[in-house]
Amino acid sequence: MYDIKTAADIQEALKDLLGGTIQSMLETELEEQMEDREEEDPEYHDSRNGYKPKALKSSMGEIPIQVPQDRNSDFEPQVVLKYKKDISEIEEKIIAMYARGMSVAQVSEQIK
Repeated sequence: MYDIKTAADIQEALKDLLGGTIQSMLETELEEQMEDREEEDPEYHDSRNGYKPKALKSSMGEIPIQVPQDRNSDFEPQVVLKYKKDISEIEEKIIAMYARGMSVAQVSEQIK
């Protein structure tokens, strides 16, 4: 848990939560895309292939995440597009939904 004593502590906690939520959303998105492709084409084979670091820009500062990769390099994330780093347009929505008690899967579905 967080030891929050100052406004800066709150900001760090929010950055942590936002980064973790986006990370989970990307993980779910990759899994769903791979499953969908395999259902459409039974001969299609792909597998996870590590992570690529990415620094997102938010109103709270830089948020480091690890974008999951697939072996075929077919993964096209929709939560945070491949070459996009500024998440200010979705960060407030994510925080608001998370604050309302929505799960990561529910937040991910709303963002799509």
